[in-house]
Amino acid sequence: QVQLVESGGGLVQAGGSLRLSCAASGSIFSINVMGWYRQAPGKQRELVAHITNNGGTNYGDSVKGRFTISRDNTKNTVYLQMNSLKPEDTAVYCCMAARYGFNPYWGQGTQVTVSS
Repeated sequence: QVQLVESGGGLVQAGGSLRLSCAASGSIFSINVMGWYRQAPGKQRELVAHITNNGGTNYGDSVKGRFTISRDNTKNTVYLQMNSLKPEDTAVYCCMAARYGFNPYWGQGTQVTVSS
């Protein structure tokens, strides 16, 4: 069992920045990848960013060049730095952790709202 707790969401104006944090606990052993997904009302959940245990990253096309994912292994924490935010970035952002070939674990999510 893995528990994920997100923090750092909030309300920000377009063009602003936020940094999300995801703290992992529990049976973290053998987790291969952690990352962020987002879901807006009526929309399908979409990839924001992934980071592997070896530091490899992958970004969704809509955030490429604006968002940066990073990790602090000593704190079992993954971060998402979000810059140049747009109203269309408004969504619930959920942290995930997975072992390849198994169902992922999910956090409760943190709301990000970007105003015009």
